[in-house]
Amino acid sequence: MPDHPNATRYREMSSALETGDMSAMEAGIADDIAWWEIGASEPVRGKQALMERMQGFADYNISAELHDVVANDDHLIALLSVTATKGDDTLHYRTAEIHHVNADGQVTERWAFSDDTQAIIDFFQ
Repeated sequence: MPDHPNATRYREMSSALETGDMSAMEAGIADDIAWWEIGASEPVRGKQALMERMQGFADYNISAELHDVVANDDHLIALLSVTATKGDDTLHYRTAEIHHVNADGQVTERWAFSDDTQAIIDFFQ
């Protein structure tokens, strides 16, 4: 069975992020996005703020292996294994991302949950 269009779009966004194609990544994000990061008490609000936040990770090498993505017209869930490296430090973790998606297939809200929240907070400080 083929992927739901929102699952296909997420796969495309993930691929774009891996290759550094931020314009393709941005196309899948709504202007008024609320992007909840692991361990954060408030989301990053707005596409411009999110893109600026992502630029703040330039010192990190982050790669993700997508295990699965399921989607319908309103939501998608992605399961990932992530490796983040900065200097000599490396962190491996698994995460589940939950996204609200609008009628145009753009992500309007995102939450992420991990198997080791504290390790992620400590690593990215």
